[in-house]
Amino acid sequence: MKNSAKGSGSGDNRKQKQLDPHRIQNTGKKITTNEGLKVANNENTLKAGDRGPILMQDFHFFQKQMHFDTERIPERVVHARGFGVHGEFELYKSMSKYTKAGFLQKPGSTTPVFVRFSTVQGGKGSKDTARDVRGFAVKFYTEEGNYDMLGLPFPVFIVHDPFKFVDSQHALKPDPRTDIPTASGAHDNFWDFVANNQESAHFVMWVMSDRAIPRSWRMMQGFAVNTFRFENVKGKATFVKFQWRPILGVHSFLMEEAQIIGGVDPDFHRKDLRDAIEAGAYPVFELGVQMIAEEDEHKFDFDVLDPTKLWPEETVPVEIIGKMTLNRNVDNFFAETEQSAFDVTNLVPGINFTDDPILQGRTFTYKITQQHRLGSSNYPDLPINRSLCPFHNNQRDGFSRHRIDVDQVNYFKNSIAGNTPGPTRPEKGGFEHYPEKVEGYKVKASSESFKDFFSQARLFWNSMSSVEKKHIIDSFSFQLAKVERLSVRQQVIDMFVNVDKEMATTIAENVGANPPAGRHVPVTASSPSLSQESTPKYAFSQKVGVLIGDGFNGQEVKSVVTHLRQQGVFVDIVSDKLGTVTGQDGVELKVNKTFLTTHHTLFDSLYVVGGKSDNQAAFNTNIAEYINGAYKHYRPIGIATTGEAHFQPSEHNNLAGVVRARNTPDFEKEFVYAVAQQRFWNRT
Repeated sequence: MKNSAKGSGSGDNRKQKQLDPHRIQNTGKKITTNEGLKVANNENTLKAGDRGPILMQDFHFFQKQMHFDTERIPERVVHARGFGVHGEFELYKSMSKYTKAGFLQKPGSTTPVFVRFSTVQGGKGSKDTARDVRGFAVKFYTEEGNYDMLGLPFPVFIVHDPFKFVDSQHALKPDPRTDIPTASGAHDNFWDFVANNQESAHFVMWVMSDRAIPRSWRMMQGFAVNTFRFENVKGKATFVKFQWRPILGVHSFLMEEAQIIGGVDPDFHRKDLRDAIEAGAYPVFELGVQMIAEEDEHKFDFDVLDPTKLWPEETVPVEIIGKMTLNRNVDNFFAETEQSAFDVTNLVPGINFTDDPILQGRTFTYKITQQHRLGSSNYPDLPINRSLCPFHNNQRDGFSRHRIDVDQVNYFKNSIAGNTPGPTRPEKGGFEHYPEKVEGYKVKASSESFKDFFSQARLFWNSMSSVEKKHIIDSFSFQLAKVERLSVRQQVIDMFVNVDKEMATTIAENVGANPPAGRHVPVTASSPSLSQESTPKYAFSQKVGVLIGDGFNGQEVKSVVTHLRQQGVFVDIVSDKLGTVTGQDGVELKVNKTFLTTHHTLFDSLYVVGGKSDNQAAFNTNIAEYINGAYKHYRPIGIATTGEAHFQPSEHNNLAGVVRARNTPDFEKEFVYAVAQQRFWNRT
């Protein structure tokens, strides 16, 4: 596991070499104006006397202040809070049978990528761990141009017609009167929208599940949601859906953990990703495709073009075709992450659109957003957005134009330049829209095949473990308890009885609504792949907090910490103050976190060593709080021989997931195994 997560060698550095000329090192240099004029005084403004007014001729001050005043650009309306990293995609097997896309032809070939993870509801200053939809956007820098694969942690969308997308996001965003709440859909407007637009049922089930509060972006699945087309060199098309599967498995926070972390460390996910890459624990995701032959389009009990429906993996298997390794952090957040611009119309030959209505509606909106944010239609020429292959066209001028086009001719057709730049025939790599036959009357309507709102929502519920079902009920209960209008709460209860009557009845009891009168749809099928119960589990890159003071058993603790690190576990030494702690035998450990600067929710597991402190009472209280929190949240706990005094279970505790060195001969291995399990749901 350790080797596979670290990725492969030096990798594909083509994008990094392209970015190199734009990387500027200021350290060790003399300060200048933007025009290169050396500055003699960089601390004081030019005044009429040392207590007099500032003079207008201090152009250096005005340039410095003016640039600061205009440093911010409009944030994205959705997906405003995000974080990006570089990586590479490696193809496992050729897909030439299905697509002529160049980067999917040769096994072993690599393609540079840039990936941006994000949340939807909150602004740039919100928290990472909110219960929310997340973005999983991947930009492939292929030899045929940039290809953007835009995804979510769910395989379904909230509505099935793009005309209602704006309404859904207006409802999700804060109340326009108060701009409250931030990073939360727990308010009247969102749930009123849900109750009155019931195609949202399936999507909402995912949002109320553990999938909406991932433990890490490194442990989050990504789905491209929409149905696309593969097209091969013979012109034959195949419907396709894409998904990313994290090698580390799909793991989540408990709701209480996510809420606490949002306060004590709102940057948790971005720090987690950055720290993992810095440590060489490169996140790896495998790319899977689901494919349906066009002639089989109508053979299923769901519409393959309906974006509120998934393709069950038991019906349409997932074929793994490659892996993506994220192996480099950005050098500058603004220049790379904030200025990155993704667009669903960034396609390559061999990947094309379908009549998926949400996909159709997305085909123009991204360009408008990026031009508004980045101030110009020239945003594709920013270094992070620039393709690896050269581009030539007759588009000219505009704000922030970097290119110096030296041609006389800027039109087509022409004779002066021999009709160049000119088109490329499809057989030579030119992009061509799929020649799909289209017929029908112009109507504002949705297909009858899209109007089964609850069967797949019920399928999702049936697929959950008992623990996951409890979490979904808790999530609904928390969210709806925040809704002020009883009428809205009642509408939601009456809607979700169609998914499960027992679930809706329990939620109604919790939020003061009447029990629902209806019953759930008669669907008994389940899809085990939708549950996180059987997801892969590893100790690799899990974070263990070592709670320690002076006087510990040095050889015992050093051996355990060394073994944890050998297994790729991240270890923090936590005590009441920074510095070092010293064992009975003189072994010293460097303390890098204090009880004051961290929190038990920031650790996947605890290793309780204990020891002596100048303020023993406070030390003991802190350790007790950490143990109680970890135990409450079903986290693994290791107890060193010197830590027994801090662990006082009652007769009601079954101690599931607690490994004690005192009675465990192979403690190191047993503790690592427990760390890998991550949760012990059978704990009492």
